[in-house]
Amino acid sequence: MKMTWKLLGAIGLIWAAQTTVLAEEIEIPSINPDEGRIGEVRRVADESEFKVCSDPDNMPYSNIKLEGFEDKIAKVLADDLGKKLTFQYAYNRQGFLRNTINAMRCDVIIGMTSDFDGLRTSKPYYRSGHVFVWRKDSNYDITNWDSPDLKKGIIGIVGQSPATIPLNDHNLMTNARPYRMQRDLNLPTSFMIDDLVAGKIDVAIMWAPIAGYFAKQSKVPLELRMIPEYNKVNLKGKEYWNISVAVRMKDKDRIKMINEALERNKDKIDAILKDYGIPTVPVVEGDSVYKK
Repeated sequence: MKMTWKLLGAIGLIWAAQTTVLAEEIEIPSINPDEGRIGEVRRVADESEFKVCSDPDNMPYSNIKLEGFEDKIAKVLADDLGKKLTFQYAYNRQGFLRNTINAMRCDVIIGMTSDFDGLRTSKPYYRSGHVFVWRKDSNYDITNWDSPDLKKGIIGIVGQSPATIPLNDHNLMTNARPYRMQRDLNLPTSFMIDDLVAGKIDVAIMWAPIAGYFAKQSKVPLELRMIPEYNKVNLKGKEYWNISVAVRMKDKDRIKMINEALERNKDKIDAILKDYGIPTVPVVEGDSVYKK
């Protein structure tokens, strides 16, 4: 998830990107690898733009067609601030921050864990966690890690993700089918839900925004339940995060404007999250590194 599902990826430097992309354009030219080097042109932030660092193929968050919920939130914020919405696209893998916001190719990340200390984060605008997901026709009833139904079948889980900690603590690792932490770009982002629907796994343990969106679209009825927080048992097993907008650490004025826009548009943003089936829980104060 960006320290959740989105930014836990750790392999590769593959990206597709564009320097300035208007909403109606769909082609993704490559980043100029020389941009920003000594002696080369370096972009200067244009204050008439609301330029977002985004993934071109990472639903439900974003895509090149602007169909993601972060795309919709970006438009709400840009419209409120009276700025032109543009994008810098790059696959959200290793090097994403280095090659986008930290290279001055864009100025705003719409979804970042609020406790990420490498960027200046806004006040949290939602909080989510991990979920158990299963097919409704299995008649499972899973409420926590001790639920007997968890032991009945194959559990899909992202390897090295925080949820593997309680899974191991409850001796369920032998039931696990691990998935790569960094998504194979040849697969749709719905790959784990697809396997659940196909019967290749019996329970999926996933980051809730991804699970909620694809479960809502599934033709096979699915049940979804939030996983109890585990960080008081083992801090590495933390299951929930506040989510914020992020900018470069020096951009105090920019984050001030964004905080004000988030506050003015809270109802619109909440409606977008609900429309996309994003499970949320109340923001926990003190579980952020909000930098004034």
